[in-house]
Amino acid sequence: MKVLWVLAHPEPRSLTANLRDDGVAALRAGGHQVVQSDLYAMGWNPVVTAADFGEPDDGAFEGLPDELPTDRLDVAAASERALRAGTLAPDIRAEHDKLAWADTVVLQFPLWWHGPPAILKGWLDRVLVQGFAYGVRDPGSGRTLRYGDGGLAGRRALAVVTVGAGNGVGPRGLHGDLTEVLFGLLHGTFWYTGMRVADPVLVLGANRMDDGGYAQAARTLRARLAGLEDGPWVEYRTHESGDYDRNDELRADLAPGRSGLGVHRTDTAVTDTWPSETPASAAHQVPVR
Repeated sequence: MKVLWVLAHPEPRSLTANLRDDGVAALRAGGHQVVQSDLYAMGWNPVVTAADFGEPDDGAFEGLPDELPTDRLDVAAASERALRAGTLAPDIRAEHDKLAWADTVVLQFPLWWHGPPAILKGWLDRVLVQGFAYGVRDPGSGRTLRYGDGGLAGRRALAVVTVGAGNGVGPRGLHGDLTEVLFGLLHGTFWYTGMRVADPVLVLGANRMDDGGYAQAARTLRARLAGLEDGPWVEYRTHESGDYDRNDELRADLAPGRSGLGVHRTDTAVTDTWPSETPASAAHQVPVR
């Protein structure tokens, strides 16, 4: 595998960073190639501004819709125009080079307020621009490729998430089912851009973990990475599967009487979770390996 490992944690001595080191070492020992984007260490700028897109040369947008507006910033259109004109900011282009090289993307972060840290959200905002990761059209039909297809199709994606809570995680838990908490990332980002979604690795009780607990969590991560090429996968429905009607609503005959995020999956929810006593999903409890 050719792996891009993106880390979002401000403390290089943290449990999260140490797990990254263990994971990267295990991949390299297994013969895989790894490049990294350690966002805090890089001083990554998470804020989208007009400066991301530069100024196009005369004629750079020939054949594209409408001139770049001068009175307001249309982020999606401006980003695609800059992509095609080669005027994207250098730090964005550097991340594009990494993504173009990789066949596997690992995003690792602590869960803060039921989501990733702002710096990682800003990496997604700035890097996954229109025309590169999304908004890509099929050259034959002209249809937009999304949800199972798109600019990052052919890659696999894994989220490695540390969680402070050690209890109350699951479909009936106070903190929720973390596969649903992460729906925006797994379905709305990974799957939307065409990447195949690996079951996330969730490390629970991270705030109170002792050395023995860390060793077991690291073993779980290494084992998960060793089998990553074969899944398991979060099996979401594709946009072109015929499962959705012309209004992008799930057909009435599918998952009848059900609603919510789970109806967009064709499998039973499985998540690698540590510790194994607290499953992230009601359907499967994955043992520590």
